[in-house]
Amino acid sequence: MRAPWHLLAVGFASLLWNAMGAADYTLTQIRYAPYLSQFTPEQLAWFESFPAWVQGTWALAVWLSVAGSLLLLLRSRHAAPCLGLSLIFLILTFVHNFYLADISMIEISGTWAAVFSAAIALVAALLWLYGRWMRARGVLG
Repeated sequence: MRAPWHLLAVGFASLLWNAMGAADYTLTQIRYAPYLSQFTPEQLAWFESFPAWVQGTWALAVWLSVAGSLLLLLRSRHAAPCLGLSLIFLILTFVHNFYLADISMIEISGTWAAVFSAAIALVAALLWLYGRWMRARGVLG
């Protein structure tokens, strides 16, 4: 089956979106000083307080989303499951950040953090649904 025009558009847009998340994750993890200079000392301490399981769920959410976008562009049937797993790990990370952490993300970064996190989760869910739709239509094989 010929790929619809929107597959490339969604694939490239999602790759760009998820690459920004990957850059944020990577620059935070390697403690790249110019990038970290945008954060307050309290925010930096908050990042450093993440337990290992949160570091893991954050990493999996980020890199599975990038892989899912690449798999969409490659028309792989594995795109939707990859994007779905990414969404699960994203939700687990957000559960920590908003509910389980000693200081919630809202306390450390304000209401905007909740709004932006909701947007991230919405995009992740829509990408997963899009991947499922493309697979169901036989576009991804």
